[in-house]
Amino acid sequence: MLKQSLNFKLSQKLSPQQIQLMKLIQLPTQAFEQKLKQEIDENPALDSGKEETQNEDDFSNNEEQNETMDLNIDDYINDDDTPYYKTQVNNYSADDQDKHIPYAAGKSFHQYLKSQLNTFILNEKERQIATFLVGSIDNSGYIRRTVIDIVDDLAFGENIIATEEEVESVLKKVQKLEPSGVGARNLEECLVIQLKQKRKKPARIDAINILENAFDYFAKKHYSKLIQKFDFTKEQLKNAIKEISKLNPKPGGAIVGNTKIVEQIVPDFTIKITEDKLDLLLNSRNVPELHISFEYNNMLKGYAAAKEKSKSQKEAVFFIKQKLDAAQWFIDAVRQRQQTLMLTMTAIMQHQEAYFLSGDEVKLKPMILKDIADKINMDVSTVSRVANSKYVDTPYGTKLIKYFFSESMKNDQGEDVSTKEIKNILQKVINEESKKKPLTDEKLAALLKEYGYLIARRTVAKYREQLNIPVARLRKEI
Repeated sequence: MLKQSLNFKLSQKLSPQQIQLMKLIQLPTQAFEQKLKQEIDENPALDSGKEETQNEDDFSNNEEQNETMDLNIDDYINDDDTPYYKTQVNNYSADDQDKHIPYAAGKSFHQYLKSQLNTFILNEKERQIATFLVGSIDNSGYIRRTVIDIVDDLAFGENIIATEEEVESVLKKVQKLEPSGVGARNLEECLVIQLKQKRKKPARIDAINILENAFDYFAKKHYSKLIQKFDFTKEQLKNAIKEISKLNPKPGGAIVGNTKIVEQIVPDFTIKITEDKLDLLLNSRNVPELHISFEYNNMLKGYAAAKEKSKSQKEAVFFIKQKLDAAQWFIDAVRQRQQTLMLTMTAIMQHQEAYFLSGDEVKLKPMILKDIADKINMDVSTVSRVANSKYVDTPYGTKLIKYFFSESMKNDQGEDVSTKEIKNILQKVINEESKKKPLTDEKLAALLKEYGYLIARRTVAKYREQLNIPVARLRKEI
């Protein structure tokens, strides 16, 4: 049975301008410069550089005339993703040249492995299996599937009927490819393959014995159990472990990761000390002065003055108005972005003034996102966007703004101290410990208590994990 009812609902929606502002705030300097260039290229109503002198009354009169025009705002307020003018073939100058930077083309990791298969004597079926196995190798150099799964994949995917013994036989040949250790199914097998391909000597034989028969003891660094199991001397065990430490646990990385991408960090802020006072500067090195195109305003004014308008003229008015609106929104968003960044970083600088003046990390005060958000009367998410993607150039190096945020904890005197300070002391204690008898989390908690920090063993374990420091057993050395 049909029934009508009336419901009231209160909801919040972000306007396109607010979404645009949030996206601009989280962009670092380099990405922001690219966004500016892209916007200037795509919107002809947006100009950069010094604004031409014009009568301010002209623009206000222009707006009044536009409001009197018989136009449906919905017809032009939704801008297309690709502006109409960019689809024209004559959008480029005759002087433009198609310039390309040459680059060197090389073999991929899998192409490199497949090329080595030609050095083996294989029949057609074996070559097909070998090619499939090479294709199953990941970027680390491992085959992460079992032999029975590979047999099924060959049958259903490649229409190749093979037994487990045939796949194992071909796999042994694939594991002879370079780099050494490629094609292994686990870390233990990868290390053993590398050792067996080297010239035999007592330490390597002992290392193979350890990996094949007591890998769990080795992984957990139970050295006393290894000595007892194999009747090694400490020197023998030390030499065997030294041989293992020379091996590559990710053989594929030797080729896949041979080109490293170096990211250049451009600081968004600069803090300088002038006569014991802090000066904050916002990096606007390549940010041009933006303004509305004077020509587009005059064009719109001319169309508005016309008494009779054709269909093409109305379409031109719609295009001009939406471009002018988009340009004005973007200019306002850029200005608000600059104000928000300066406001947020100024509050952070004032909160951590003692650190910025001295560079002593002990003077870093506890500070969370909400502390800064309350100071500047903004949402926590806005502060988070600034802190997570921006860098500041200080007299003590370039640092991510997030670095200055930390939780608080009370010491034995009841004072609030930064957890960053505790982590620094924890790192120092672990660096100075005896590696033959590393300190457990319980002993670390007792040492921190002597420094005046009353924290539990679980908290020590949490801080240790955040510092990427393994447990005491895995820090042990012979």
